Amino acid sequence: MTDPLIIPRADHPISRKDVDEDALRVLYRLNENEYTAYLVGGSVRDLLLGRRPKDFDIGTDAHPYEIKKLFRNCFIIGRRFRLAHIKYGTKTIEVATFRQNVPDAPTASAAPADGHNEATTTPEAPATPGAPRPRAHSDEHGIVRRDNLYGTPEEDAFRRDFTINALFYDIATHSVIDYTGGLEDLRNRRIVCIGNPEVRFTEDPVRMLRAAVFAARLDFEMDEAVLDAIESHGHLIQKASPARLLEEYFKILRSGYAEATFRVLDAVGLLGLITPELQDAPDAFWASLAKLDAWRSHHPSIPAEMVNPVLMGALLVPMGFVNPHEDQLSLGMLTLARKDYERLRHLLVTVPKLTDPNVPARVSRGLPGRPSFSDAIIWLDIFGDAPDAVAHWKHVQSQMPKPEPQPSRQHRQHQHGPRPTPASPPGEGQHAAHHTSGAPTGDRTKRRRRRRRRGGGGGGNAGGGAPEDR
Repeated sequence: MTDPLIIPRADHPISRKDVDEDALRVLYRLNENEYTAYLVGGSVRDLLLGRRPKDFDIGTDAHPYEIKKLFRNCFIIGRRFRLAHIKYGTKTIEVATFRQNVPDAPTASAAPADGHNEATTTPEAPATPGAPRPRAHSDEHGIVRRDNLYGTPEEDAFRRDFTINALFYDIATHSVIDYTGGLEDLRNRRIVCIGNPEVRFTEDPVRMLRAAVFAARLDFEMDEAVLDAIESHGHLIQKASPARLLEEYFKILRSGYAEATFRVLDAVGLLGLITPELQDAPDAFWASLAKLDAWRSHHPSIPAEMVNPVLMGALLVPMGFVNPHEDQLSLGMLTLARKDYERLRHLLVTVPKLTDPNVPARVSRGLPGRPSFSDAIIWLDIFGDAPDAVAHWKHVQSQMPKPEPQPSRQHRQHQHGPRPTPASPPGEGQHAAHHTSGAPTGDRTKRRRRRRRRGGGGGGNAGGGAPEDR
């Protein structure tokens, strides 16, 4: 049991007016229902540094379905560990139950003879007192694949990656809680791993990439132990999920610190392990990232226009990797989505036409109707150095009629009601719907088609007499 360092409200700079109002609403409701509720992670770190947090995440001792009972706008997500997402319009407040710091799993020789792992306790059913403590499930490389059990705030703090991300803000007392020494590391501007970095990077190799991201974004120095562990265990990054690494790359490109982050990744050797094509990149590559960062700096939050094809182009185009006759669907370990690559190629075809004064009028009038038009404007705004052309086409875009949202099927049924069924005339049975001698009643009665009989030499009764007589 570790006694935390508790900083009262008078001794720290965090004010409730700097916290998102919807996050405060969630914190207060959990607290009013006698649950512990803390603002956690990067939001506390950024508020202490005087920065605007990107997200406001919440930690609590309430279980996911207890949270759902308190919020009608709550959705439970996740398979490995259930999280509560509370929706306010387009905004999502993520609420996570405190998790245990689970020890490493025993080796195969120490496993029970029946082949079952002893970590059978699920998050929804915490271990009972006196029961064997569950262990983490890891693969042959030591990467932890399952270690999700509910715990205490202290356990939750010690299972996080770096000390500066393990700070809590208690809404009940308005104090900052520090179990791991994160406040001192914030003052010293250091990235320090919680626990042995060699063990923590083996459990999750993506933590090495995150260390570089925080060092670049916050302008901090990485601790010597962290740098040594990256040097000795950097190769493990190639065991990480390529999809997860691609998502981390997109986050870096959206952050506004892409150039600084990729330079740090290059310096510690991770860039060459993940995407060797970007190692020893030309000056055009770094200039592309600098332009992307400069454009991002004019927006307080991530603009919706920073779509994956534009971000992908910031990496591929300066390297000469976009070929009109060949698909570049991989970049080192990363697999690129074909639809994003196609969107990138289409916008690159459209961009020159936006700045060409000799483009035919017929082509110019048709540009706003192209699917790549919006992406091309954003690309021109970021990389094109053509402010007059951007202003002109943005004006054209603003004059375009907004597409009307298509009502959902349920909405149409609610608006118009169910399709009416034909009504039977009074006094007739169930065969009245097939009555053909008069006008049908009700809405469009289905008529039965009369079969035509085959006749010799022509249609109908051309051979003379009734069919029965021939």
